[in-house]
Amino acid sequence: MDKYGIVFALLGAALAALMAGAGSAVAVGMGGQAAAGVVTEDPGKFGKVLILQLLPGTQGIYGLLIAFITLSQIGVLGGSSDISLAKGLLYLAACLPMALVGYFSAISQAKAAVSSINLVAKKPEQFGKSMIFPAMVETYAIFALLISMLAVNGVSALNL
Repeated sequence: MDKYGIVFALLGAALAALMAGAGSAVAVGMGGQAAAGVVTEDPGKFGKVLILQLLPGTQGIYGLLIAFITLSQIGVLGGSSDISLAKGLLYLAACLPMALVGYFSAISQAKAAVSSINLVAKKPEQFGKSMIFPAMVETYAIFALLISMLAVNGVSALNL
């Protein structure tokens, strides 16, 4: 048994959850600051700005999902954790798209969400259009989720 394979696989799972979660935490905080300013002036806009604030939080959920899938595949949540070094490194690589894209897309999505919150503050009837801007950034987080999910499942099928 190679003792280091599990270490790298766990590192991948941890990075997916940690980086995507950290990006979402910062991003939701940015949105919350902007939303609080709007609600201070007009409490009736709370629901609209709350939705815009929460959009960048999805990357943290995606990172957590990749971490759970990886942990279940590598035997940490049950089963055998006998993983070769090569396979451990592949799990790490499989988790990196979600870790990196999750972090950076959350921050980018927050910037778009803050701008959309400012739009809603001035023109609340434009709420539907304002959601499109941060939602476009979400596309890339979903791509990263998909590639990490496929890669983690693909690594588990390899005989290394």
